[in-house]
Amino acid sequence: MDGHHLPPSHQSPPAQPERRGSFNYDIESTDAAWRGAHTASEALMRYDDDGTREPLLRKRTTNTTSQIAIVGANVCPIESLDYEIVENDLIKQDWRSRKKKQIFQYIVLKWSLVLLIGLCTGLVGFFNNLAVENIAGFKLLLTGDLMLQKRYFTAFLAYGGCNLVLAASAAAICAYIAPAAAGSGIPEVKAYLNGIDAYAILAPSTLFVKIFGSILGVSAGFVLGKEGPMVHTGACIANLLGQGGSRKYHLTCNWLRYFKNDRDRRDLITCGSAAGVAAAFRAPVGGVLFALEEAASWWRSALLWRTFFTTAVVAVVLRGLIGFCRSGKCGLFGQGGLIMFDLSATIPSYSTQDIVAIIVLGIIGGVFGGLFNFLLDRILRAYSFINEKGAPYKILLTITISIITSACSYGLPWLAPCTPCPADAVEQCPTIGRSGNYKNFQCPPGHYNGLASLFFNTNDDAIRNLFSSGTEKEFHMSTLFVFFTAIYCLGLVTYGIAVPSGLFIPVILAGATYGRIVGTLLGPISDLDPGLFALLGAASFLGGTMRMTVSVCVILLELTNDLLMLPLVMLVLLISKTIADSFNKGVYDQIIVMKGMPFLEAHAEPYMRHLVAGDVVSGPLISFSGVERVGNIVQALRITGHNGFPVVDEPPLSEAPELVGLVLRSHLLVLLKGKGFMKDKVKTSGSFVLKKFGAFDFAKAGSGKGPKIEDLDFTDEEMDMYVDLHPITNTSPYTVVETMSLAKAAVLFRALGLRHLLVVPKTPGRPPIVGILTRHDFMPEHIHELFPNLHKSH
Repeated sequence: MDGHHLPPSHQSPPAQPERRGSFNYDIESTDAAWRGAHTASEALMRYDDDGTREPLLRKRTTNTTSQIAIVGANVCPIESLDYEIVENDLIKQDWRSRKKKQIFQYIVLKWSLVLLIGLCTGLVGFFNNLAVENIAGFKLLLTGDLMLQKRYFTAFLAYGGCNLVLAASAAAICAYIAPAAAGSGIPEVKAYLNGIDAYAILAPSTLFVKIFGSILGVSAGFVLGKEGPMVHTGACIANLLGQGGSRKYHLTCNWLRYFKNDRDRRDLITCGSAAGVAAAFRAPVGGVLFALEEAASWWRSALLWRTFFTTAVVAVVLRGLIGFCRSGKCGLFGQGGLIMFDLSATIPSYSTQDIVAIIVLGIIGGVFGGLFNFLLDRILRAYSFINEKGAPYKILLTITISIITSACSYGLPWLAPCTPCPADAVEQCPTIGRSGNYKNFQCPPGHYNGLASLFFNTNDDAIRNLFSSGTEKEFHMSTLFVFFTAIYCLGLVTYGIAVPSGLFIPVILAGATYGRIVGTLLGPISDLDPGLFALLGAASFLGGTMRMTVSVCVILLELTNDLLMLPLVMLVLLISKTIADSFNKGVYDQIIVMKGMPFLEAHAEPYMRHLVAGDVVSGPLISFSGVERVGNIVQALRITGHNGFPVVDEPPLSEAPELVGLVLRSHLLVLLKGKGFMKDKVKTSGSFVLKKFGAFDFAKAGSGKGPKIEDLDFTDEEMDMYVDLHPITNTSPYTVVETMSLAKAAVLFRALGLRHLLVVPKTPGRPPIVGILTRHDFMPEHIHELFPNLHKSH
């Protein structure tokens, strides 16, 4: 919890809150999480009209504990991050004493860190692809060799068995080591950059599972991608470097521990998320735009420059390593991996009927995207009942989906007809080995199986085959329909299992398939190549599910090396996003809501215009005097979990009650631990604190490493002593008058990246502070529990 509040003086106590449906239960919930819900909050059950139960975690209106959310497998308290610049005597003294050498060292270190983030993320991205191509390549070669010997059942056992072992391994390390690593990771990174500090989402254990779980999951043949997990991986790398490593895992580096505040770490994690996209798609500019459009909630020009530098480093690292592998020193890693589709050979000249076809594609993408998000939401809720039973059930669910995926990948191509190889085929037909357009599968010599060319490949190779130009007649219409249906359904049921899984690849695969269907149908009247229609279909489905426009457009153009397609890709993205927005939110926004993350949108809700800031603060408020008794501070810290306390001077310390500022819990703990106490209640100049402590002592520690009130012991004599809070009090906190509209306060709170917003009285003669607004006070649940009759549509 971030602050304490007084109930508004003019408001009667709120009526019993209406039992509302909520969305705070997620795919990774376990029975331990369910039990935690009962202890941390009040767990309610609601039965919908159709009889289905909806588990929900009710947030307490009085804000006596932190808001509860689901992270990985556990219900955990959600704290906010301190992005505000604290201005107290200690920090000011540190600023004044800094020399040019220290400022230069800070700037060099910041650029060194973003260089390191780019290098590490590029290396991890290359390692991921290298491992996937070799593991999946070995599996496909083994299966192909057995099929050439007509040992079809043995081939299926080998194929399904490899997938099963890989899937079970991925699920096991995810379920037992870092449940927070399951899923895409983009919603968690987006929430962190919005100011939400959820436990373990950027921990070293999460990084480890994200890397190896993603490799095993993609190699297991699941319909998922490594692009979302790469964003999370880049953010975890940035977090690890930004806090100077991990003391828990003995990975510490003192010279990296310079950035001990949330503002600098936020910038580094933004760079990390951009680097993740750049490493996944080899799209450096797309990575920067992804961070700007989707990930970051706050942006400035200096951050743009740093993210651009980070993604450029990633691009250089990947190009150098891929060049090294072209000599054949990386096993099966060659043309495959790090998806790059060169469509520049096909020069598009489009006419009016082509524009009509693209509008149709955009509408299809919007409808399919909205449907995909709706179904995914329902499936994730259903999975929560399985996953809440514990890790063994998560692994069992993953194994079940693996068997279904293997059966589809191996079984469905048997339904496809064998097609004679085209006489003018550019590539070898049929393909011998792993990658290529024309898979032989069970067909006789000189023939290929179109469905096997899509199913019996890595996902990257399947996309490359769909995007390939000059292959108008390669895939039968029935083949494309079967593949689209299978990928659409498998993509839905796969996301949500206990494996790091991205949504980019399933969405691109499904979109490219129906794009090719439209391109084939319109072949007689359109001049565009079906491969280009596949690209536009992929763009339309990405726009329909993820609701990103600029970043997706640039990523696709960097992938295909085809700038001439820019107007068409822009048009199809705009149409699909517009259509899908009329149905529901983007997929990542939906998942943030399901996890219960208190995400602050850039705009205020309409009903907030009917309320003022004083309406939603709720109490009681705990404030400290400028010179406070140690026992009072210790008692307040022990009975509350709040992180911000107003400091009010009263006579004889001041002529009249006066708001000095805001003191943070973390700063109070450092001061108490140092035991700089006085016997008399007198205001000092602060020189004692300035001599005993440095600014670095009050810097934010790494995850969970700061001092805790439970660890501090005091004698009775010390409890009766006093401590001067003036030197560590932020004397310039952001304040709003109690009559400011809640909508205006919400926009201010989000725009400035605040954790605490002090509400002061309108009229003189009253206590100098009414209450504190925190992130949770702007949440719809809190507001609608205070005002049950207030409609969201107002």
